[in-house]
Amino acid sequence: MGSGMPKQFLEVAGKPIIIHTLEIFEEHDRIDKIYIACKKEYIRHLKRLIEKNFIRKVAGIVPGGVTGQDSIYKALKMAYDENDGDDIVLIHDGVRPHITFAVISECIDCVIKNGSAITCTPLFETPVISSDGKTIEDVPSRDGFFTAQAPQCFYLKDVIAAHEQMRKVNPDYTGIIDTCTLMKKLGHEVVMVQGNRGNVKVTTPEDLYIFHGLVQYHEVEQIFGFGEKEVVSRLKK
Repeated sequence: MGSGMPKQFLEVAGKPIIIHTLEIFEEHDRIDKIYIACKKEYIRHLKRLIEKNFIRKVAGIVPGGVTGQDSIYKALKMAYDENDGDDIVLIHDGVRPHITFAVISECIDCVIKNGSAITCTPLFETPVISSDGKTIEDVPSRDGFFTAQAPQCFYLKDVIAAHEQMRKVNPDYTGIIDTCTLMKKLGHEVVMVQGNRGNVKVTTPEDLYIFHGLVQYHEVEQIFGFGEKEVVSRLKK
């Protein structure tokens, strides 16, 4: 992002991105506890933000690990040590602040039914294959291609067992880009849930502009009331 600070602390509409994200899970009635992995030097700052914005469900904050997957493992381990392994866990990016209530509910229901839930959207761009990054070798049909998002959801005991199995043979998580990859590498079946297109991961300045526009759009929704009706309708399905 080039901002000089972790992107989750950049402010949009008067609040850091991480708070926008946490508020969604805070307000969802099927979410009981939240665990966060955070850069050690920003934990005090994060705690102040959580208190200031009345986020009550945060049950623990752990220092981040060497890699993203190591950070996830540390948060999962705290959750596993303090809760029942049969609980459902939703692994989400702090900089993915536009997840909807409906998608969260659908993910939980999918885990109950299938044991896993990976939030995905259809790929609308044209995929190409290139080994050297310069010339295109093939242009496969985009039919059957999807983009994995978050949350990625499992029973807590299953995902912690997968992490511990992988850490024995691949402690650096080489080639493991997300929890979906981890579970597939270990032979687990993973089931897709249709995500929402606005659920962007804020990684670049362009993503930041998109999220700012989405916040403004939802302010209009709240004024006229049609956004709330859509969420209620989807939750009733």
